Amino acid sequence: PAEPAARRALPLRAALSVLAVVIAAALPLVLPLFQVTLLVNVIIFAIVAVGLVLLTGILGLTSFGQAAFMGVGAYTTALLTTQAGWSPWLTLLAGFAVTGVIALILGLVTLRMQGHYLPLATIAWGISLYYTFGNTPALGGFTGLTDIPPIGVFGAALTSPRHFAYLALIALGLTGLGAQFLLSSRTGRALRALRGGPVVAEAFGVNPFALKVQVFALSALMASLAG
Repeated sequence: PAEPAARRALPLRAALSVLAVVIAAALPLVLPLFQVTLLVNVIIFAIVAVGLVLLTGILGLTSFGQAAFMGVGAYTTALLTTQAGWSPWLTLLAGFAVTGVIALILGLVTLRMQGHYLPLATIAWGISLYYTFGNTPALGGFTGLTDIPPIGVFGAALTSPRHFAYLALIALGLTGLGAQFLLSSRTGRALRALRGGPVVAEAFGVNPFALKVQVFALSALMASLAG
């Protein structure tokens, strides 16, 4: 039977998960500094990929504008830390708020589109936000902002890529666990049903459009976290 087989596979999955955590924790210590910097960049973009797994892999919607949401989160943090003197942890919440509002507005406008019109729309507003960032003097233009203070944990500034790698790994782990819990919930089953078509989802009492907007906003928040 499938259920006993799944139960027997649980110890193996747990052992592989523990091994993956140990390897990930050891890599920032043993790799050269340049490769650790590359590892941090990979982890950051992996956070964005988790959101795309929900949006594209599960829901079947295509978005080419996730980089714009990264920019919204990054610029919100940079402005508030450099010009208002906020703590980076508070600016993280502010970035979520700004990104969430923008994602809801764009989602309500574009997610009603079908076929190839949706990807084209995401490309359009992604490019428009890129040029908005680059042509705004307050945002530093295309050269960006400088003198951004490092994030601190318990009073210690994470100035080394080796230290920052662990913060990025924790963020990726929490994002991945959150996505897994979501997919294992009733909402996750509704997401899989929606991929089969709106009629299938509506038969289970799901509002297809509202669910699409919610997942779109959630994937945007993950991109904002990466930014």
